[in-house]
Formats: sequence, structure tokens, C-alpha cells
Amino acid sequence: MEINKLYYRIGEVAKMFDVSTSTIRYWESEFDVLRPRKSTKGNRLFTERDIRYLQVIYQLVKVKGYTIQGAKDAMKTKFDKLEENAMLIRTLNDTKAFLKDLDKKLAEKQKTL
Repeated sequence: MEINKLYYRIGEVAKMFDVSTSTIRYWESEFDVLRPRKSTKGNRLFTERDIRYLQVIYQLVKVKGYTIQGAKDAMKTKFDKLEENAMLIRTLNDTKAFLKDLDKKLAEKQKTL
């Protein structure tokens, strides 16, 4: 996942993490660190900072199986390390997806030769 915009809508964020928009809204209500801005229409606009927090929350809750309270506690005590790990995992997953796509394209190219 490449972060290169100032703001992301909730649908884009949900798609990044393969969760529902209601999950994102729930996490927002449970984790005080998530504070997306609101547009004049009331739409949530997530910043790069929010995305970083969501990466950590996602890793703790969805990947490692923490409870919401367990994730809150972990974030209070060791957020920097958790953020670093979440970023590394995201980078590895992005690299894996890129390599799979490249492999597919190379296989298609070989068929035409």
C-alpha cells in the first residue's frame, strides 16, 4: 500500500485493509488515536497518520488476534515497535504482490515468444 495522498475516504481505507467501513468506524470509536477529519458533508477523511495507526490496529486485532482492550494496552506501551513491525509487514506484502504480478507478466510474455 502506497501512501501518497493527503486524505483518504473511509471506503478507500476499508479497501486498504480489506475490512468493512463499519469496522473502521468501530475502531475509530474505540481508539482515541484515530481522529479523522470530517468534510463539510460529514465524510471522514483519514490522513497518513491515521493510516499508520490503522496498520498497527489491524496487525494487532486481525492478524495477531488481540482483543480491542489488549490492542489498546499494547499500543500504549510499545507503539513505536508495533508501528515498525506493521510497516515491515505491509512492505513485505506489497513486495510479494509486486513480484507475483511481475512473474505473471513474464509468464505471459514467454508464451508470446
